[in-house]
Amino acid sequence: MFEKRKLKKEIKKCRKTIEEIERKRSRSQSALVQAILLQEEPKEADVEWFNKYTGEITACRNHMIEVQKKLDSL
Repeated sequence: MFEKRKLKKEIKKCRKTIEEIERKRSRSQSALVQAILLQEEPKEADVEWFNKYTGEITACRNHMIEVQKKLDSL
């Protein structure tokens, strides 16, 4: 019982973290979209931040999936 509660709490924490990172990523994403619409080369810093945040989101989602699998197996 305690293990289920712990896993659910971890999933909730992951979701919150993902939302926060997605907010940060949206800033660089909007800069990239603007550059594309203006047919300009996007700033390298914007591309790097976007890739960094995307990687963090992917890692967090993968962790959340593993935690969910553990929860489902209980």
